[in-house]
Order: sequence, then structure tokens, then C-alpha cells
Amino acid sequence: MPSEDKARRAGAELPNNLILESRAHLSVTGVMDVENFDETVVSMETSEGMLTVRGSGLHVEKLNLENGELALAGEIASLEYEDRANTRGGLLAKLFG
Repeated sequence: MPSEDKARRAGAELPNNLILESRAHLSVTGVMDVENFDETVVSMETSEGMLTVRGSGLHVEKLNLENGELALAGEIASLEYEDRANTRGGLLAKLFG
């Protein structure tokens, strides 16, 4: 499994899919890391860039970074992706991008 982690970190893309059910349950694939989470905000790095979920009463029901899966429950108000250039370009891209 270490070789799978290495391939993912080297840029191998995991498919990124979102399934939102009744604004109360969210399933996400392609999750590479969870940056932070609390009852109002969950921020995660996906194969398509940083994804921020906002709402209330949010809690992570399932997290499996090996498979790139996350399940979230609560009252989901918004889903927002940040520009991929900001998350993947490194320091120089952030300074000059």
C-alpha cells in the first residue's frame, strides 16, 4: 500500500465525485486529505482542488483516505471549490500566479 500512497501523492488522479442527498448527506470520492473540520465547515483536498463544505451540525460519518472516500452528514448550505492553481502550484505559483 505504500506504493499506492506514493502514486497518489505524485499526482495520480483519483476520480472526484459528489453525491448530495436532500442537503443532509454528502458522499465525496477523490479525497486526498482533510485540512480541517468542525460543525460549520469541512475543508478537504480532492483530486480536483480544495473543496469547502459549509453548513450546520456537520459531522464526518466516514473517512477512508486510502480509498479517497468521505461521508458527511448535517445541514449542508454550500459546496465551494478553490482554484486548482492555488492548491497545486507550490510557493512560486502562489507568489506569481
